[in-house]
Amino acid sequence: MEFRKLNLTRGSKTVIGMVHCLPLPGTVGFSGDFEKIVHQAVMDAETLEKAGVDAVIVENMGDVPFSALLEKPQLAALAVVAREVSQRIHIPLGIDAAFNDCEASLSIASLVGASFIRVPVFVDTVLFSDGIIYPCARKCLQYRKQMGLESVQILADIQVKHAHMLNSSVSMIDSARDAVGNGADAVIITGAIIGDAAPIESLRKIKEIVPVPVLAGSGVKKENIREQLEIADGCIVGSGLKEGGLISNPVSYALTHDLVLAK
Repeated sequence: MEFRKLNLTRGSKTVIGMVHCLPLPGTVGFSGDFEKIVHQAVMDAETLEKAGVDAVIVENMGDVPFSALLEKPQLAALAVVAREVSQRIHIPLGIDAAFNDCEASLSIASLVGASFIRVPVFVDTVLFSDGIIYPCARKCLQYRKQMGLESVQILADIQVKHAHMLNSSVSMIDSARDAVGNGADAVIITGAIIGDAAPIESLRKIKEIVPVPVLAGSGVKKENIREQLEIADGCIVGSGLKEGGLISNPVSYALTHDLVLAK
């Protein structure tokens, strides 16, 4: 399987678009129509590529309530969707499985030629809607080595949105240093929830103290992308590319094209 390398470097201004899967089999929101899920994911990926993004991430964003790990039906479905997407686009592909299933993300990446994964809880210990998630850096690096996937980049969130740090005394700077020290190839800064922009001051502070690329991971839109990328080395954009900001809506070519031009 061909791995299309993600060109993410300091100062690269890389734009990564999200392919938000509709609710997958095994989840409460599953409609019973798997082909519709595949079709929308492929269409969204193709729209993102045509509009000029540099890479895409396939994610099971529709699977609320969220869990830390994928169930077997979700894993099978996400692998199929990612495979179909990989065969229809020509830009780098990433995987983000559940809230923190790095092993599933790497397994799917090995099958579909994805060149990077997003890991929401890499070094932090957080509380989210389904309980406590513990850091997975050691497991992630070991599994990547065992699978022979050292070329697959790890994009690690620090103090990720939709979760609360169990130890509030740990600073963003502490988390960023820990992430890099434990093997993250890039770090991601988000706002508190979907649609909230990463605070400029947080981006600036983290950029000053880590040697790896820093990504703005939420709330990026046409109106603020230039300001965000004056500091961040790239951005991950999802709801900002959907009409009304609704995750279930298809990706809008116009919104995506305008955002890419605005950077």
